[in-house]
Amino acid sequence: MQHVANETGEILLSMQDLREVTGYAAQSAQEALEIFEGTRPADSRPRHAIDAAWTFARGGERGKALRDTAWAAHKAAREAGTATAVDAARAAMSAAAAAYLHPLANAHQVKHILGAAAHAARAVELMAAGDREIGAAHIEQARRRAAPVVVAVLRRYPAAPPGGGRVGELLRDLDAALRSRS
Repeated sequence: MQHVANETGEILLSMQDLREVTGYAAQSAQEALEIFEGTRPADSRPRHAIDAAWTFARGGERGKALRDTAWAAHKAAREAGTATAVDAARAAMSAAAAAYLHPLANAHQVKHILGAAAHAARAVELMAAGDREIGAAHIEQARRRAAPVVVAVLRRYPAAPPGGGRVGELLRDLDAALRSRS
């Protein structure tokens, strides 16, 4: 496990690293957006969070508007009404929050990198009546889609933390698969 840190123990991250991670998270969340919108078509908060994540990933500001959309998607998840819509909205929230990956050698930061993919996989899995093979296939797609810079950033952090129920399992599966990728 490689940790790239400075003399204070912080992980070294460039703005381009954050943009790459956020773009990966936005793409992951985008895959589950229609699940949320199928349940709550009038609620645009998750869409706005994903759009804000894409804007940042493509060179936009990392400011209050991005943070606000993440919180709004979080609120949408609390109000979603179904487990599938909850995870789809959490994927959107995670996409916008990915821009705020902290340069701390803390396993919980892995959620900023892979949380959108894990929540999207769970939403897709739930849409398939909880079929774990569908979730695993979605995680495999997320593994293949991860750019080398995303994997390099991930490897600077400790492995994903325990817990988190099925989403935590999916997160750890993706984390392990990306770390073992050559």
